[in-house]
Amino acid sequence: MKNRRRFLATGLAAGVLALHRTAFAHGGAEHAPKRAAEVPKEQQAWGIAGDEKAVSRTIPVVMTDEMRFVPDRIEARLGETIRFTHENRGAVMHEMVIGTPKTLAEHAEMMQRFPEMEHDEPWMTHVAPGGSGEMIWTFNRAGEFQFACLIPGHFEAGMVGTIKVVG
Repeated sequence: MKNRRRFLATGLAAGVLALHRTAFAHGGAEHAPKRAAEVPKEQQAWGIAGDEKAVSRTIPVVMTDEMRFVPDRIEARLGETIRFTHENRGAVMHEMVIGTPKTLAEHAEMMQRFPEMEHDEPWMTHVAPGGSGEMIWTFNRAGEFQFACLIPGHFEAGMVGTIKVVG
């Protein structure tokens, strides 16, 4: 009886520790939308975090386990602030990260080496299976940029889209 209790207590403790540990991994609950606090505004080559009051339109983005975004091509006007709403119709975690082809490829490579790394920048959103998310971004730089899911294997499978910002 004593061994059984010890076994159950050890198993319960291990389960709690495992849940706690995964809660802080890349795909955990800490990536839920957190727009209540002030979003840090740091200029990137592809724009800057946007203000909700400046949103000119909303673009819904669907993420699938076929490793695709719908739509996978977006056009924005220079200076436009867009609210992206995300719906994960898959059974695995997906994310949308905006950047240049170079920065996304570098980040994808880093994610391969450190799949549990934590990050939560205003140009990325993580969406649990069956869940939703949102991102508000101002495109104050003209050019052609990309968005991608950088979860290991997803980027490599082609889960990439294009954003063309025209002046």
